[in-house]
Amino acid sequence: MSSQAATAQAVAPEPELLDLLQELSAEEKVSLVVGASMWATTAVPRLGLEPVVMSDGPVGVRGPDGGTSAMFPAPSALAATWDLGLAARAGALFAAEARRHGVDVVLAPQVNLQRTPVGGRHFECYSEDPHLTAEIAVALVGAAQAHGVGMCVKHYVANDSETERTRYLARLDERTLREVYLAPFERLVRDVNPWSVMGAYNGADTQGVAAPLLEHRPLVVDLLKEEWGYDGLFVSDWVATQSVAPAVRGGLDLQMPGPDGAWGDGLLDAVRSGEVAESELDDKVLRLLRLARRTGRLTLPDPGATPHATIAAAVAQGAGLAAQGPGPGAPEGAPAASAVLLRELAARSVVMLKDDAGLVPLVQDAARPLRVALLGPAAVEPFFQGGGSSFVRPDRLTYPADELRAALPPGSQVTLLAGARALRNPPELDIDRCTDPVTGEPGLRVTLLAADGSVLTEHTTTTWTGWLQDVRPDADAVRLRATVRLDEPGGHELGVGTVGIHRVLVDGAEVAAGATRVDEDVVLSSGHNHPIAALAPVSGAADLDATLQVVHAVGYGHFVRAALVHRLPGPSAEDDLAAAVEAAAAADVAVVLVGTTAEVESEGYDRPDLDLPGNQDELVRRVAAVNPRTVVVVNAGAPVLLPWLADVPTVLWGWLPGQEAGTALADVLTGLTEPSGRLPWTLPARHEDVPVPHARPVAGVVEYAEGTDVGYRAWERRLDAGPDAPAPAAPFGHGLGWTTWEYEDAVLARGEAHDAPATLTVYATVRNTGRRAGREVVQVYVEAPDGGPRRPVRWLGGFAVADVPAMSSVTVPVPVSPRALQVWDPQARGWTTPPGTYRLRTGRSVADLRLTNDLTVRPGDAPGTGAQ
Repeated sequence: MSSQAATAQAVAPEPELLDLLQELSAEEKVSLVVGASMWATTAVPRLGLEPVVMSDGPVGVRGPDGGTSAMFPAPSALAATWDLGLAARAGALFAAEARRHGVDVVLAPQVNLQRTPVGGRHFECYSEDPHLTAEIAVALVGAAQAHGVGMCVKHYVANDSETERTRYLARLDERTLREVYLAPFERLVRDVNPWSVMGAYNGADTQGVAAPLLEHRPLVVDLLKEEWGYDGLFVSDWVATQSVAPAVRGGLDLQMPGPDGAWGDGLLDAVRSGEVAESELDDKVLRLLRLARRTGRLTLPDPGATPHATIAAAVAQGAGLAAQGPGPGAPEGAPAASAVLLRELAARSVVMLKDDAGLVPLVQDAARPLRVALLGPAAVEPFFQGGGSSFVRPDRLTYPADELRAALPPGSQVTLLAGARALRNPPELDIDRCTDPVTGEPGLRVTLLAADGSVLTEHTTTTWTGWLQDVRPDADAVRLRATVRLDEPGGHELGVGTVGIHRVLVDGAEVAAGATRVDEDVVLSSGHNHPIAALAPVSGAADLDATLQVVHAVGYGHFVRAALVHRLPGPSAEDDLAAAVEAAAAADVAVVLVGTTAEVESEGYDRPDLDLPGNQDELVRRVAAVNPRTVVVVNAGAPVLLPWLADVPTVLWGWLPGQEAGTALADVLTGLTEPSGRLPWTLPARHEDVPVPHARPVAGVVEYAEGTDVGYRAWERRLDAGPDAPAPAAPFGHGLGWTTWEYEDAVLARGEAHDAPATLTVYATVRNTGRRAGREVVQVYVEAPDGGPRRPVRWLGGFAVADVPAMSSVTVPVPVSPRALQVWDPQARGWTTPPGTYRLRTGRSVADLRLTNDLTVRPGDAPGTGAQ
């Protein structure tokens, strides 16, 4: 067919907002496009403009109030449900949580793709597939904004690596950019118009321009704002703004945080000098006013502004929660009601990779007690949420042992043992063991030092969280001293994890030292979150003396990071393994929880490998060897290698499950909720087989050499080339559940729409052949005609979820967007559908395709139409 040229869609400013703009001085305009603080914009009370409050993030609304929040499962878990209804309910809950905490804009979702499994923020993304990512995001954002809370879609664009993330250039061709990495953003803008979009730290080398994203005019102004007609706010990632005039002209609307930073320090001067015209700020201010109006923070004498209280009530009703206003002190019913949804979401996200012995559910006879050996580091302390800026303090935490004991038949026994060690750092030091060596008082002596070594302040503290926050700006270092009581006989280990310039002494001997001064970059790399401590062996008592840098981080204040850690005498790692194996051998069933940790899976840095940390693989091998009824649950957001997969009868992927880790797992293991998740990414068998094994920049550039073959598409191309190609451990879309399925028929239908491309729908008839009701995720993949432009071997075109009674069949409509057939034509500057015969293949995963329909597109046909 002929090219569909992209047409610019000018955003017409609302007259009432233009009127307000005329009342603002140049100084006020500058203040409005620079954050007033870490999380809020500037108010102009005389115009009825209140601060717009923003907050992280993807796993829950942290809020500026410092209280607890509903902790969601990781975004990859939500995508694993493939359930748009659940995604919409999650969006409504985000809105309710935002109002509970006085937040107007939630900095989520992250719709970057999982280009490489070692990516540090892999767990914060939805999928390696752009269509699944877009579908989940559209459902979530649309529901949240329907309840008056803005969502900030991030990170625009090609922000798929954490290594050197503030400096690298992503280099990719225009087709790859349009068809893969921009695709979720475009869908969101066109379908639900997110009220804000966040620009990424990295730069992009594409469309003839190599520049930081916040200065990339072709991507931000020409494409996002003009071609797509986006009328929302384009906001910087925190501390990402590095220039004044280039960022102004590149399309940035709001620098966060403030009031310092590049714009806070230099924008007003640039306006006064004429380097930046005042009129260049007008569109930015209008977008900020529009956002304030949408969130109820701008009072206007017309129906366009919804009062804040009215929005809050609507949000509560739509999320199924008790009505509540903004701020802390929400009713007890709000956390309880959110827990119900989060429990369902976490349970539904669980992917059954295999169940050869039919062990799940564990409970086959409600009257028969079970002896369960619950083993693994994640059984004792689950990895609830990934590390980084998305961290929230949960309303509550549920643990597998507690919930399994409550859910199993009366008389059952649950033996809980770690069996393996996943963390490198020992537990936190108990400050009750410490005595101030100067005064003899209980506690830790804290001495604040100036750059010349002179003492600024000194005191004794009896509490220590690992951080010294809000340090005075003239301080250069802090000295921490204590005599640590070690009453237990045997060998102890003592240490300090920190960042920046430091010197740590234990009993006068240097244990660790560093000479590199750090600033806000250590925050952006998350190096401060989980610093690994150097350890000293001690016994009886020990003198700890640590001098540590005060980090002066622009946008993040002044702080000291000091993780004081202490390992008690106790059994060796081999002793722990032996005890776990003994418990497994004596149990009716062994349930082993293994996974990643916050030291491994976090924003700010990419993983060096895909291995489970510590000796967890050995634990699984030994347990499976003594108990043939072994269930392994993987507690990780991103792929890890499972070298024992063939030797374990039942393996479940449990994600980073959030606050309902215990309740959700108990529901799955005891048969209350089917583990109906499907993999939103590919699980590799070996690291060397991964198509994009890392995304480390070379000479400052990340090359997207694989083009449109991201994730499973690259695996499919290699497998299509020959039988000797390496196969993954589990393919994209895979998941079993507790019943079996037959695919009986698929009919392809066309629907005509007035002034719109025709729609395609595959009507797939599936039969539940098992004895239990089950949930199926019907997936349709598209294969291109022979000839024409190079395209993936096959790609996801549509999907739908169906709940089917036992021994019954249903016909499931699976919509396939016309865009699924199209490619971007850089010469024609538009989308085109290459002619030929397409194959639409329906099945259970990309590797299990059972039915095929052909669709012939003739030259000149409209997108999605043509003879069948």
